[in-house]
Amino acid sequence: MFVDLDDCASGVRAQDLWMMLAGSPAEQQRQWGELLEGYRQFADFDFAEVRLIEPLRALRMLHHAAWVAHRWSDPAFPRAFPWAAEPRYWEGYLQDLLEQIAAIDEPPLLHR
Repeated sequence: MFVDLDDCASGVRAQDLWMMLAGSPAEQQRQWGELLEGYRQFADFDFAEVRLIEPLRALRMLHHAAWVAHRWSDPAFPRAFPWAAEPRYWEGYLQDLLEQIAAIDEPPLLHR
């Protein structure tokens, strides 16, 4: 079985792979090794893409928040995302964005 994770071979491969990582930096490095070992059986991996992971993560965070805010007038959204109406959610979200900005400046977890 073949699973095309990178949007029909048109996306940044790292965009799909980083979303499978969890845990401490050491755990994520181990997970990267396992993911890439399997991935490279089917396709090459461009290690230059690794530097895009944190900016892409920030973009995903922004896109999700904008999507919820844009759809807020849909009655389903306040029911599905009640926390989005709370100021403390947005305060936490801004803190998460600041941390993400700092992560962008850090060296990537994965080195060639």
